Amino acid sequence: MGNQPLVSAIVPVRNCERYLAEALDSALAQTYLPVEIFVVDDGSADGSGEIAKRYVPAVRYIFQTSAGAAAARNRAIPLAKGDFFAFLDADDVWLPDKLALQMAAFDAEPDLDIVTGHVQQFISPELDAEGMKGVYCPPEPMPGYIPTAILVKREAFFRIGLFDENYPAEYQMEFINWCARAVELGLHIKVLPELVARRRLHQTNQERSRNSRLEIVRILKASLDRRRGENG
Repeated sequence: MGNQPLVSAIVPVRNCERYLAEALDSALAQTYLPVEIFVVDDGSADGSGEIAKRYVPAVRYIFQTSAGAAAARNRAIPLAKGDFFAFLDADDVWLPDKLALQMAAFDAEPDLDIVTGHVQQFISPELDAEGMKGVYCPPEPMPGYIPTAILVKREAFFRIGLFDENYPAEYQMEFINWCARAVELGLHIKVLPELVARRRLHQTNQERSRNSRLEIVRILKASLDRRRGENG
């Protein structure tokens, strides 16, 4: 195991005490080793920080004043020693073989830059019938174009660059922008057929999804305009 490449896993958290322990347990239960785990507390006002500290020294805990998930991920990047970077949202869960499957793909195809897999969405158990109104949960696994699902080579990450911290802190637009830049650079991305993560659906992230649709369109249009400009 000592010859295996190190994976750096970064978990941004803000006011997610209800779900954080389950997320961290899933990271610590990975069948692939070695993994270093950073929890970046983005100014939580609940018990998220105390929960994260219970996992020290298995995880490294970092606090910052609230600046958004992009800034939280960026905060850990200079500290990460891994040959690969992974990201786990504090309300999501990795499957045990997530990293093992992805690292096997990198071994089989060394020219890959990013490997993702499929994600199964699920409705958070605490939601009652009223809370579930308007929450749509796709029954089938979906390709994982979310932070929780990807694994990226260190050098590929730095080719793309850090996450843009200028997007609204409560959305994941910075990640969509980051993915668009990866495509523009022509990086090699593979989507595994296997399930690698579970994405939790709850009231807060459903509200964010509805509010962010116009911003997604704007990001994709900007990416298309850049590619048109490069092609003359």
